[in-house]
Amino acid sequence: MKNCCMASAGSIAGAMQADTFVGFSRMLRSEEFMIKRPAIEFDKDLFKRSVEYNVRTMYRRTMKEATEQQVFQASALALKDQIIDCWMRTQKAFDDQDPKRLVYLSMEFLMGRAFGNDAINLMAYQPIGEALKELGFKLNSIEDQEPDAALGNGGLGRLAACFLDSLATLNYAAYGCGIRYHYGMFKQKIENGFQKEVPDNWLENGNPLELRRPEYTQEVHFGGHPVSYFDEKLGRNMYRLEGYSAVKAVPYDMPVIGYGNGFVDTLRIWDAQPVESFKLDSFDKGDYQKAVEQEYLAKTICDVLYPNDNNYQGKELRLKQQYFFVSASLQAAIQKYLQTHDDIKKLPEKLVFQMNDTHPTLCVPELMRLLMDEYKLTWDEAWEVTTKCTAYTNHTIMAEALEKWPIDLFSQLLPRIYQIVEEINRRFENEIRRVYNNTGVNVNEKIRSMGIVYDGQVRMANMAIVAGYSVNGVARLHTEILKNRELKDFYEMFPDKFNNKTNGITQRRFLLHANPLLADWITDHIGDEWITDLSRMRELRVYVDDKKSRKEFMNIKYKNKVRLANYILEHNGIEVDPRSIFDVQVKRLHEYKRQLMNILHVMYLYNKIKQDPTLDIPKHTFIFGAKAAAGYKTAKLTIKLINSVADVINNDESIDDKIKVVFIEDYKVSNAEIIIAAADISEQISTASKEASGTGNMKFMLNGAVTLGTMDGANVEIVEEVGRENAFIFGMSSDEVMNYEKNGGYDPMEIFNNDEEIRQVLVQLVNGTYSPEDPELFRPLYNSLLQKNGMDPADRYFILKDFRSYINAQHDICEAYKDQKNWAMMAMRNVACVGKFSSDRTIEEYVRDIWHLDKVKLPAKRRRKKAATTTTE
Repeated sequence: MKNCCMASAGSIAGAMQADTFVGFSRMLRSEEFMIKRPAIEFDKDLFKRSVEYNVRTMYRRTMKEATEQQVFQASALALKDQIIDCWMRTQKAFDDQDPKRLVYLSMEFLMGRAFGNDAINLMAYQPIGEALKELGFKLNSIEDQEPDAALGNGGLGRLAACFLDSLATLNYAAYGCGIRYHYGMFKQKIENGFQKEVPDNWLENGNPLELRRPEYTQEVHFGGHPVSYFDEKLGRNMYRLEGYSAVKAVPYDMPVIGYGNGFVDTLRIWDAQPVESFKLDSFDKGDYQKAVEQEYLAKTICDVLYPNDNNYQGKELRLKQQYFFVSASLQAAIQKYLQTHDDIKKLPEKLVFQMNDTHPTLCVPELMRLLMDEYKLTWDEAWEVTTKCTAYTNHTIMAEALEKWPIDLFSQLLPRIYQIVEEINRRFENEIRRVYNNTGVNVNEKIRSMGIVYDGQVRMANMAIVAGYSVNGVARLHTEILKNRELKDFYEMFPDKFNNKTNGITQRRFLLHANPLLADWITDHIGDEWITDLSRMRELRVYVDDKKSRKEFMNIKYKNKVRLANYILEHNGIEVDPRSIFDVQVKRLHEYKRQLMNILHVMYLYNKIKQDPTLDIPKHTFIFGAKAAAGYKTAKLTIKLINSVADVINNDESIDDKIKVVFIEDYKVSNAEIIIAAADISEQISTASKEASGTGNMKFMLNGAVTLGTMDGANVEIVEEVGRENAFIFGMSSDEVMNYEKNGGYDPMEIFNNDEEIRQVLVQLVNGTYSPEDPELFRPLYNSLLQKNGMDPADRYFILKDFRSYINAQHDICEAYKDQKNWAMMAMRNVACVGKFSSDRTIEEYVRDIWHLDKVKLPAKRRRKKAATTTTE
């Protein structure tokens, strides 16, 4: 199959029309309500007056006296004033047109800063910048006053954020539902090379772009005991929960604005509050702890994202979080439905609940509970509704990441829910027996593999698959592995449920906002339709062979590298050369993502330079950014190794700055925008078959970085689009990895014994080269590569097996970078071939195959009448 950058000019049209995403782009352009010019009238003068008024009334200050943080708060409120009109108009359209609505349930929404992104999607970025300049402030400086909303951590949450952006841009009614974490996961500090976790108090100054909605408060119950009673009217036994503890779930709504169309969806994040915040009688009796007990219990639910679950209390809190936001979201959605519909059995016609990974799987038994206990449906009626309302996205191939809960914890915290789960499991096991009895299949083995309650655990992925009407993977390779290996038994039993939806990203944030220089250059060359139709990027191909265009493109890349170099100097105190290769790996730190292999190669390259100071290679800046989970010792030790290697290399004058190593602290969306725009190399080096998709790979491609990676996740589809000659591919295939995992035959000691250069690097982990004060510091990393640990084999993620191939790929990069003409062409082809990887395309596929949502057409907006102005002397 020809990729989009290889086909000749004469064959391009036919080749591209065969691609699904181009079909979607034509559909998008044909819709009359996909407005490419502002559908709202942004009032710059009103914005200015509002900012001045807000500064005066909020802080009792003039604009000259106001701080940048105060101006940000005032500006965000002024912007929200104009967003509210769009938001209300959108909700009015929902009420009038009664579209089917999506409830996207996710434990994470990694939104990034909202102010600048909202301004861009309102097509008001330029007038807001002008207004602030006239008030004496720079827009970039004001944007920097906004903290990243600490509502997520990694790709799961960023994908959810991109999806919400696309849903609004495409005019679909949707609610993202999650938790209003007070401190996020943590803010990462690097002290003496080690990661230190400190609270991320992102709400310290409030969130001016949210709305508290106490009128939609729900009550969520934990513990207690189910009681059976006979309902004479219904003529059957019913259940109610007694003796429970309760918390209030209070929603905070954030607007999610579509690009240029005036359409606003909602991110609803739930905060926990006590039902009774202060017990005065307990206080008066001197029992001060009991007086605030409920307030403390409520507060802990929303304090942090992913509490450390290495202990019972942490597991309990995480399960409590999941039930809390799922229960509140479902209660609110059903109540909203019943305001205009009287038949609860028709719920699937108007609502779909998408479970983003296994975290929201309690949606299944909670929906059953509500339908049966609150709305009086029979089991069969409730199951019919539930199995037509719920769908599941799988984000992982790794079995250990599929959530399982101990029965004792689950049943004590959620006793009625556990009853329902047991009954779902009982009925499903009976179905397995019905399907496979007398077929020669080992039925007990099927139940062992597929059972929801088994071996003392509740298995959430199994429940999501059994109940959901759709199960999708997030890249073609990922979905095939699910079907043929990890979820093979389920696929054999429910083949029609399984489908693939390759991830995408929003070009509005990761190009239009993150890389304005490149965005302007692209618009100058092909127009601005790429902003809502990324497939138009293919029109850039004609400029790849143009010398002037290549020079302009590379000059933009250089300016972005200067911007990042300044950021690194300010935050790390390290001077890096913008003319060096910026080799970047930024993502969550996990062993399968193989940051360890990356830093081992840096150690290898350093050895080569020390051995031969005349080594002819381009200068390199190796840039890392990653958070490790607080309880993940190996990942945290890898961060220390990266920083220890950086300390040695960056202070070695003998290598003449040929390589530098930088670890960027507290990686998040706002600094990701700066990093990604500057990257030359995109490190996507996970062990083949382990990364479900990745979305960082798409963001780097969009910004003209060249992929260095394995054929894993969405890398496979990226290479198909851009051509293998425009990427650097290395390492084993997924089939080879899975064969070793299944059949054995790999011994890393053979590589250690036979490859002197690799052995030298490994020995440096334990001989004090990078930790002279404690030569044994990195012994666990050394052991993990060469020694079996319990059930884990040595070098579980095949770092040494792929290491020589990785070294060769890095050598190829050095040679390619010397030819700047060809390098520019490779980078430009990556941008030109990125069209498939927009979240707009992904959302249209979800709508077509899973959600079946209705487009919402907004009514024309009456123009705001400008108030007459008077001058007061």
